[in-house]
Amino acid sequence: MITQVRGRLVEKNPTEVVVDCNGVGYLLHISLNTFSALPTDENVVLYTHLSIREDAHTLFGFINKTEREVFKLLISVSGVGPSIARTMCSSMTSEEIQNAIASENVSLIQSVKGIGAKTAQRVIVDLKDKILKTFNVDEVSAITNNTNKDEALSALEVLGFNRKQSDKIISGILKENAEASVEQIIKLALKSL
Repeated sequence: MITQVRGRLVEKNPTEVVVDCNGVGYLLHISLNTFSALPTDENVVLYTHLSIREDAHTLFGFINKTEREVFKLLISVSGVGPSIARTMCSSMTSEEIQNAIASENVSLIQSVKGIGAKTAQRVIVDLKDKILKTFNVDEVSAITNNTNKDEALSALEVLGFNRKQSDKIISGILKENAEASVEQIIKLALKSL
């Protein structure tokens, strides 16, 4: 019904914004990724999704169409509601979510608050083909990057480092250098830990 909102940014919080469109203020629930990507000037364009339930009509705002599409795919999975999908979009970028699903990385999806093992597996089963088709994610590259990441994570865990902290640092390293070998990832991670 409402597919985008263009107007003046009146209020800005990490979880929601108010956009004034010709005198009408729309409250949009946003992810942290959208919050950090919001422009500094007052004029914004947010792509939206209207979630209608018995007790509420909630408008979600996204900085780009890709994030909105990932959100819509996530809420199509049984057991994943809009709030969990928004948490997932806040925890990872759209590309990280796509790669996690394409490479069947259950532990990464499960690391999102509110998603258990069964739901993580359901997300992968339901969305893998759609993600590969819709976003042209290269399944092979997603799996090799994931293997290098997993091996580096395991090595750091054996060395006694916290898995969650190591995962965060390795993700940052792979963002900058996606082709890094396991050895390079470990060396760079050790400098940061």
